[in-house]
Amino acid sequence: MGPIVSCLARALERQSMRDAAGCALVELGERDPDVVVVTADVAGPTRASLFGKRFPGRLVNVGISEQDAVGFAAGLALAGKKPYVAAMAAFVMRAWEQLRNAVDVMNLPVRVVATHSGFSDPGDGVTHQSLEDIALARVLVNTVVVVPADALQTYELLLQVHEAVRGPAYVRVGRDYAPPLPPDAPEPVLGRLQLLREGHDVAIVSAGPLVAQALEAARLLERRGVSVAVANLHTVKPADGEGLERLARSTGLVVVLEEHLPRGGLFGAVAEELVRRYPAPVVPVAPAGYGRSARSVPELYEAYGLTARHVARVVEAHLARARW
Repeated sequence: MGPIVSCLARALERQSMRDAAGCALVELGERDPDVVVVTADVAGPTRASLFGKRFPGRLVNVGISEQDAVGFAAGLALAGKKPYVAAMAAFVMRAWEQLRNAVDVMNLPVRVVATHSGFSDPGDGVTHQSLEDIALARVLVNTVVVVPADALQTYELLLQVHEAVRGPAYVRVGRDYAPPLPPDAPEPVLGRLQLLREGHDVAIVSAGPLVAQALEAARLLERRGVSVAVANLHTVKPADGEGLERLARSTGLVVVLEEHLPRGGLFGAVAEELVRRYPAPVVPVAPAGYGRSARSVPELYEAYGLTARHVARVVEAHLARARW
């Protein structure tokens, strides 16, 4: 077993998105000598340390300064390198000005791998939980926004981003909680909605680890006679408008489940596409405010109404209202 294969095998065993991201960076470093990773003193937590162990001369630690990490990466891109900024999602947004002015305005190939996103860091509480970052990244004109569903998809989509995206990208990764997608799930394709389940009564669209809750909600509803389509919108920007339109036309109701505040996040992306294409009802299931400390990610999902049971109740309530 080669080093990359064994690295990924460990990441999948742990269901760790950040481990898988670290493995992907090592793979990219092997493929492309121009890949450089820049970190803001979090090589260990982001698993950029895996890249540094293999390529010590191509890992740059600028210290606890996300603004400098993004600015330095922009300079590397101007010099012909292909930089990745490995940082924690809640803190890399301190560098939004640099992401806008130094990267996005010039459409530079700087890719941010933002770990510990959403509720994936339960123990450290609100300061370390990013529920606003998709909105902040999505508003940047040239930046592609990607939210993988599990560890394997993190690895696969990072490789696709490197090959297909010519400008900036924001890849939102969790920490160590990522229930795997079913083994028969179709391969993810950057920019294309991943349809995981067919249905005709309602469609649940999600991204990130909450896709597992969406699939479980569909199973619960199926036992109650409700046919549910489930789709993973892993490429939030540019969103697959045609795929979303097909879902809306075939079901008439779209529920968006996300680990992000609804304004500007996944709900915003889906609603913006459908209001122009096919204005079916779009219902958000999302946290209403900032997070808090907890012992586990599922505990936070329970506290903020993001579980399969809660999603099923929301769906049933809206279907009952439509029938009435």
